[in-house]
Amino acid sequence: MSFDASPAGTSPSSAAQSATTSSSPSSSPSPSPSSGSAPVVRGVTEADFPDWLRAIKTGFLQPMAVTDEEVAARLPYQDFARTKGAFDGGRCVATLRSFAQELTAVGGGAVPASAVSGVTVSPTHRRRGLLGEMMRAELAESKERGEVVSTLIAAEYPIYGRYGYGPASWTTAWQVDVRRSGLDPRWSGPEDGGRIDLVDLADFRTLGPELHDRARALRHGMVSRTKRGWDNRTGVNPPPSEPWKERFHATYRSASGELEGYVAYGCDDTWDDNKHPLNTATVHDLIAVTPAAERALWRFVCSVDWVAFVKSDYRAPDDLLPLLLPDPRAAKVLTHTDLLWVRILDVVRALEARTYGTSGSLVLDVRDAAGLAGGRFRLDAAPEGAVCAPTTESADLVMDVAELAALYLGDESVARLVALGRVEEARAGAAARADLLLRAPRRAWCPDIF
Repeated sequence: MSFDASPAGTSPSSAAQSATTSSSPSSSPSPSPSSGSAPVVRGVTEADFPDWLRAIKTGFLQPMAVTDEEVAARLPYQDFARTKGAFDGGRCVATLRSFAQELTAVGGGAVPASAVSGVTVSPTHRRRGLLGEMMRAELAESKERGEVVSTLIAAEYPIYGRYGYGPASWTTAWQVDVRRSGLDPRWSGPEDGGRIDLVDLADFRTLGPELHDRARALRHGMVSRTKRGWDNRTGVNPPPSEPWKERFHATYRSASGELEGYVAYGCDDTWDDNKHPLNTATVHDLIAVTPAAERALWRFVCSVDWVAFVKSDYRAPDDLLPLLLPDPRAAKVLTHTDLLWVRILDVVRALEARTYGTSGSLVLDVRDAAGLAGGRFRLDAAPEGAVCAPTTESADLVMDVAELAALYLGDESVARLVALGRVEEARAGAAARADLLLRAPRRAWCPDIF
């Protein structure tokens, strides 16, 4: 689950972690006695990969054995130019990788990002500065590559603020008790003239990526999916340690025949003592480009025979799901947590890439201890576009780069951060003006774990 966009429904603790565990599998190098020198952080080669993979599995508390088959399955997706490890006596004891990504900003603009994943430090080497060394190198390289932001999914909340990341989107997952929902059990299809069809996996491998790319151009917070991410979702080249279980795939087409949404779901096999079905349908991925498609696909999953409960994937906190039910109380919250963390690397390009709901100006004093994106900037924004440039004018707001990241996708309130003491309002009324500019009509949504 730490390798690119894993199927939604996985725990949101998969991207980065200070790791724990111990012994080495037979397929990896035997531990070497420490020479007394500090571990060396460096790039990883193909020859290092089995040991690096053992270290990452150690970090995520997974069985550490690494087979030749698993290495062969993962190698085609590994970009060694963006893979780091810390090595002590020939043994990998810390890991980090990144890959190219696009993040959708408010208004639909695509921002080049470096997605950080697979971050671990083995328990024998924690508190030695290895994570900091890897992160500093990764962020410097990301800025040099011209990436505007860095992104990750944080396993532990306190870690990544130290490196300038802020929680830019939150997520909620629900479980619907279909029996209490008030939905008509006689439902037989969309009332708007559209239709829902089950599709074969081979067809979904083509339809899914095309529709997802259309959807992410419409919703801020969504990220691009890599080939590895789509292969994970569709059972292509699965590593032996991650057995694939095929899902059901259904599409929604409008009355005109236009593909507007899809859902991927699986079902368990649960019955009560009286032989009544109590199955749970778990939605792994539901993507729609219109509200009609979104409503129809949820209605479809809730209408499947023998299904008593429906578990959602990771949705935006303001998702349509609970309120489209006649009785929204039939949906209970299973998870509500931060998900996508963002690190701004280029303030000017980041703020010019997004749109704004009104016209106004702000002078932001951005503090960045790493020296990557700090400075004072004037933002002149309007619904038609924005201009951002360095300035010597007096600041309206003073904040750390991590707080700017938390505000970037329009999901956080400047006034709330001022009340928390995390943003300084240097000019009276600036927080209210900033919220009018920066807040988005809908909440940011990232459905992916990577």
